[in-house]
Amino acid sequence: MAKVLIYTKSFCPYCDRAKDLLTRKGVKYEEVYLDDRPEEYATLKQRTGMMTVPQIFINDQLVGGYTDLAALDRDQKLDEMLK
Repeated sequence: MAKVLIYTKSFCPYCDRAKDLLTRKGVKYEEVYLDDRPEEYATLKQRTGMMTVPQIFINDQLVGGYTDLAALDRDQKLDEMLK
């Protein structure tokens, strides 16, 4: 099974949707809350160029946010990445 890491913040509907999609697929993931970690969030934004959450990594590869994850699922590419 792939290693899935998701960076989130509280009260983030897209974070909730991403976690729900992964849960429905039976995927275990590690979640990093960024609410009280402004320095880590700044480093992550600099690393990825993304200004929003969630930021989702599969096997250390940036997938993107929820809409990117949902698109991979819709295009039937996500299951292969999660193996």
